[in-house]
Amino acid sequence: MKIFYDYQIFSSQRYGGISRYFHEISKIIPTIEGDSVEIFAPLHINEYIHRSATTRIIGIKAPQPRFTRLATRIINSSLTRLRSHSTHDTDIFHETYYSLLDRAPRSAKRIITVHDMIHERFPESFSRNDATHRAKLAALRRADHIICISENTRRDLIETTDTPVEKTSVVRHGYSLTTTLRAAPSPIFQVPYILYVGARAGYKNFEGLLAAYARSSLQNEFLLVCFGGGDPTPHESSSIQSFGINPANIVFLSGSDSTLSSLYASASAFVYPSLYEGFGIPPLESMSFGCPVICSNASSMPEVVGDAAELFNPNDFDSMRTALERVLSSADRSQQLVALGYERIKLFSWEKCARETLDIYKHVLQY
Repeated sequence: MKIFYDYQIFSSQRYGGISRYFHEISKIIPTIEGDSVEIFAPLHINEYIHRSATTRIIGIKAPQPRFTRLATRIINSSLTRLRSHSTHDTDIFHETYYSLLDRAPRSAKRIITVHDMIHERFPESFSRNDATHRAKLAALRRADHIICISENTRRDLIETTDTPVEKTSVVRHGYSLTTTLRAAPSPIFQVPYILYVGARAGYKNFEGLLAAYARSSLQNEFLLVCFGGGDPTPHESSSIQSFGINPANIVFLSGSDSTLSSLYASASAFVYPSLYEGFGIPPLESMSFGCPVICSNASSMPEVVGDAAELFNPNDFDSMRTALERVLSSADRSQQLVALGYERIKLFSWEKCARETLDIYKHVLQY
């Protein structure tokens, strides 16, 4: 079988959950039954794909800022169309994101992975000029099969787009940080802290977390450390001030996987306050480092964390505050969550994700 992954996510993400997903499955699938896997990303910015030893990667890292995003997209799109028209042996064309244009070779079955329905559930969080919803609908219509990363995502997909259930499958993600990185992390902080990871705008509900943190005496004992997502915005700085939080108690960091590993390993707890997630890898990563998880009970999160997290209503600041205090004030509850977390992560791996994805490819080729 010849499997083709296009450039889209690799030309838009340096790091990120979606490009990590495609990187992981594309390097594992060739090791299962010897199938040929190609990532065609003529100009990309991604930090993952060059590390693969099992996948044929066609492309170079685009010099920045020599190429604008628009120029990169035009070059990649044109070269992908040329490549598709010149080949007749591609079996599976797996689009790595949504596009209005169909670039698949005629010989190929089209696969799309739906990671969430955030644009449909939270349209107010996006610009009116954002074309993601239209591009997603176009990709869904032309797809021979649709992979959803959770049952919740599949339910939302069917409800909002009238997609036939028989056209869909659920394949859950793995988690990404490695045993090597877990082996010897060095502490970054010498004081207790609560860890938050990722983007913070809109449905991520970071402001709700600030409100809960401000209402709790925990701010006298624990820093709130935020990894990824960039520097604080003026609005976030204003919210920290208006909530009466000491700005020195909120730390914003960025860095490598090694830095993130150290943060997970030394945190008193990891908090995930999002109003919506298609899946949610960070809670699993946190569990793998023996860090207790305190998590929203919305959308797919209960499906991912099971009983291995302290859950709260993300729309209720007191519910969030109570969950934080319940875990951080009780060594017994923290230790219980750590033990449950180690059991929970046994259900998820990129190996399992890759094998289930390969099974879908083989099934689709029968029709």
